[in-house]
Amino acid sequence: MAEPLPPIELQPQAKTVQELADINSKEVPERYIRKDDNSEALGGSFPVFDVPTIDLDLLASSSTGGEQLVKLRSALTSCGCIQAINHGITSEFLDEMREVGRQFFTLPTEEKKKYSREIGSMEGYGNDMILQEHQVLDWTDRLYLKLIPEDERALKFWPENPQPFGGILHEYTMKLQLVAEVLLKAMARSLNLEENRFLHQHGDQINMHARFNYYPICPRPDLVLGVKPHADGSAITMLLQDKEVEGLQILKDAQWVSVPIIPQALLINVGDQVEIMTNGIFKSPVHRVVTNSERERITLAVFCFPPPDQEIQPAEELVNETRPRLYKKVKDYPSLFFQYYQQGRRPIEAALI
Repeated sequence: MAEPLPPIELQPQAKTVQELADINSKEVPERYIRKDDNSEALGGSFPVFDVPTIDLDLLASSSTGGEQLVKLRSALTSCGCIQAINHGITSEFLDEMREVGRQFFTLPTEEKKKYSREIGSMEGYGNDMILQEHQVLDWTDRLYLKLIPEDERALKFWPENPQPFGGILHEYTMKLQLVAEVLLKAMARSLNLEENRFLHQHGDQINMHARFNYYPICPRPDLVLGVKPHADGSAITMLLQDKEVEGLQILKDAQWVSVPIIPQALLINVGDQVEIMTNGIFKSPVHRVVTNSERERITLAVFCFPPPDQEIQPAEELVNETRPRLYKKVKDYPSLFFQYYQQGRRPIEAALI
């Protein structure tokens, strides 16, 4: 696959979405309003999807994990996501992680802007890169940070206020590393592969990036999305949901359905890279975020993926006459992802044979 060109940002946004929401509580700027007239109304109610719950403690056990493996394979084949419980992270610590994220977004604008991302870069505080003149923007502000490899952390973007932020995020990262390894091994076993099959495709170390998402109150949730429809460019994504405010929806059987909140669970979904590694058996779900006219929403997504120089491809054991190879060898998939995302296209198309 040809090396993607780096994204070229046309211009930075003058104001954060949070500032726009504070300035005008009744209308939203034109650039945030969806133009696709043929799509369904956003203002109505959506059915709630019962995302399969997987007990990671049982899943990791050689003696009791069989039933959970079957359940895991079924979930990732059908909808591509699970609610992971008993993952080894206490509810109290999850609340600490949520709280430092909330405290950051409630800081004065000028304090937050000390950590503003640079033009053409994802890392730091900001919002959508504007890559096209008529691009429809997401109603969200973000803080995007590299977590692993640790020597690639740009600490100038790590908030010093609230003071515990860095320490809590580092501890959370170490805990999620273990969760990712347990899950990737179980995914391989569920497909009757050697358990390190997918870990080996991550090279020496699973790369991890964090994205704190702040969705301000939106006066027109019938016209504006928090995040436009997309599938993740990761191998897997681990989402710490807002404890009270829903907003995430997945596309299931050509219908948008709402994902419920389980406060102590991690919502984990397959990304495009695992869909490639499994030759399309596990599905990377298309999802979006709707806005809310009454309450703000804060979430934390952690993306896990191979190093950019690590080549990935479908596991040979999953290629046969009845299921021919679907994807090419791919490197540095996330850099391709961001360009396609802003165009409303799926980058996995470029990996198809």
